[in-house]
Amino acid sequence: LKSRKRRPSLYTQIDCQLGRPTTKHSTALYHSVSSSTPTAKYPTERGSEVDSRKIIAGGSGRDHLTAVRLKHIVFASKELANESLLLLRSAQTSFDDLAIQISSCIETRDKGGEIGWVSVYEQGSENEHLDLVLPQDARMQVLGSTTKPGDVVMATSERGYHLVQIADVMVDVRKMATTKARKKRKDTDEKKDSEELKGILGGALIAEQENVEFKKDLIYKIETMGCQMNIADSERMEGQLQSLGIRPFDELRDQGRKVDLVVLNTCSIRDHAEQKVYSYIGPYAKRKREGEDVTIVVAGCVAQQEGEALLRRAPEVDLVMGPQYANRLGDLLEDVSNGNQVVATEASHIMEDSTKPRRSSSVAAWVNVIYGCNERCTYCIVPTTRGVEQSRPVESIVQEVTELVSQGYKEVTLLGQNIDAYGRDMIPKRKFSDLLRTVGAIPGLKRLRFVTSHPRYMSLGVIDAVAETPTACLNFHIPPQSGSNEILEAMGRGHTREKFLQIVQRIRDRLPDAAITADIIVGFPGETNEQFEETLKLMEEVKFDSVNTAAYSPRPNTPAALWDNQVDDEVKQERLQRINRLNLQHAAERRARMLGRVEEILVEERNVKVPTQVMGRTTHGYIVYFDGDIDELRGKLVNVRIDVCQTYYLAGTMVGVVEEGDES
Repeated sequence: LKSRKRRPSLYTQIDCQLGRPTTKHSTALYHSVSSSTPTAKYPTERGSEVDSRKIIAGGSGRDHLTAVRLKHIVFASKELANESLLLLRSAQTSFDDLAIQISSCIETRDKGGEIGWVSVYEQGSENEHLDLVLPQDARMQVLGSTTKPGDVVMATSERGYHLVQIADVMVDVRKMATTKARKKRKDTDEKKDSEELKGILGGALIAEQENVEFKKDLIYKIETMGCQMNIADSERMEGQLQSLGIRPFDELRDQGRKVDLVVLNTCSIRDHAEQKVYSYIGPYAKRKREGEDVTIVVAGCVAQQEGEALLRRAPEVDLVMGPQYANRLGDLLEDVSNGNQVVATEASHIMEDSTKPRRSSSVAAWVNVIYGCNERCTYCIVPTTRGVEQSRPVESIVQEVTELVSQGYKEVTLLGQNIDAYGRDMIPKRKFSDLLRTVGAIPGLKRLRFVTSHPRYMSLGVIDAVAETPTACLNFHIPPQSGSNEILEAMGRGHTREKFLQIVQRIRDRLPDAAITADIIVGFPGETNEQFEETLKLMEEVKFDSVNTAAYSPRPNTPAALWDNQVDDEVKQERLQRINRLNLQHAAERRARMLGRVEEILVEERNVKVPTQVMGRTTHGYIVYFDGDIDELRGKLVNVRIDVCQTYYLAGTMVGVVEEGDES
């Protein structure tokens, strides 16, 4: 195996393109960071730094940032540069369009200002070929101020004034990960060839690097727990695996076949999350102990939370990786194929996908717009596992959605743990309402959704943007978590009951038919009967279309878990039952108004329980079943008369297909 000629890794290829030697140099980024800066851990601990620039530049991330992809616009005057920066901030134009229209750089103007990948190493001649486009002094100014994707900063040179956008970054994630060599098992079968000793996964990786066909039929299985963010992350990991020639497990085709690689994408929100992980990987760990060649990957929030401790508890696991590495699974598996156990939980800027996600639907797609969360709710582990907020560049989001539409996708859901915070971490700051309008105007897109909103940050401008964007769906997910101001304060939510009701009233005023869904926790530490009753009263005032309810459970590394005023489990369960009954009542009431109406439905899939029926959704997010041929109707907008209204679904009769251009 060692004698086989291997294609250079992605990082080595970029090094070669940049003319950069593989030895380590001082970087321009280093000059802006004190050598005494302590190594920052990622994600941030409660109360610590939430600026991803400082976390990456002040931690081990600065040692492993290798290149940045830049765009620029060149101006003759500072005044014009400042005016253009205001246009970008207000989303009146895109960076690419502005570059084409007014940049004085003839080398990059027609390419939307694209400079390409630029080495962060400024010693030697790595970037000399760029001196006529973006001179060295300007590059130093940019790299010394930010390396965060999406930022637009001003730099000066003899060419004039440059507005420079960080479009993407390249981080050597393999160097950021902790690796530990496995102890080799004695193998009495001397006939095994080197590829088998290396593992069949190693063979797939080498085949991908050498761009040759890998003849072994490898299959993987991904188990996804938790929220929509995890679903989107799993799609990205599947894209990585399929780029290696590994195919998904098929229940019909692969009956009796054991998978070669398993990924457990974990969620740490609910109680006993860690125990569920160990229980799930148990059968695969047993296979490995018995000598079978199976690769075990634990990803997601529990992986980030547990880190190396997970390997001590389950030494059969090959790779532990946090959510920030979902689109770099292939790179990390290379170290696994070399006989190592790998833990990847360190700080990193989020990089754009190097492969395309494998979407679970051909009609509706998830698109991440912001990662992480800067809030510090006292019950929530998400900031500890998903890290600080990092917004994606507007141009990257628009490009992804445009590609999805060209592939036939009709609906996109924009994802963020705290989606209203989109753009507040950028230079200059952006607004989520502007992003909604920009994405909603992409030609060919039929429906646009988004989750999850935070009452503390949700602006009235977002409601206005939904009202004024024809593709935006009439569906808001805004979790109040409690109806008691005292409990909201103890939770650290940063909003009041009154603020939440103001948002609801604004939605009812501008969009009377819109659906509002929510999350609510009962039995939070110290919650009294009176405070719980306030939550029920809030539900009566709003009448949510549906509520995700949960009894409070202590989570690791959260303040509320350590409080001594925990509510008894019996009380929690009694309150949960009461709130669920009210939730069912309101869900039925809200859907009852649909009876007899003709609603526009986007057909998604077959009704698995009644194969002669199809399933789609209204703009409100209500599931609708009706008779139809899925092969004929999938992805189409149709008009359906609602004949039956149940608690969580509707049923009806199709009365016509919406013609192209006639969508309401």
